[in-house]
Amino acid sequence: MKTQRHAPLDINELRTIPTVSVERAGEYLGVSRAYAYLMAREGRLPVIHLGPRRVRVPSAKLLAMLGVDA
Repeated sequence: MKTQRHAPLDINELRTIPTVSVERAGEYLGVSRAYAYLMAREGRLPVIHLGPRRVRVPSAKLLAMLGVDA
């Protein structure tokens, strides 16, 4: 399996983009990719469905989950 490397987490960057991937949201939350997708399936991570296999997390809602002002 290919591992992708992301830039370091930056809350200010999160404020400038409308959505992030479920994987990236998991990184901000400090959980694994698998657990982030489980949270999304269970409705514990707010998501937008853009297609049958494309899911994004609204940045504003993720910031709220993190207790940070948007």
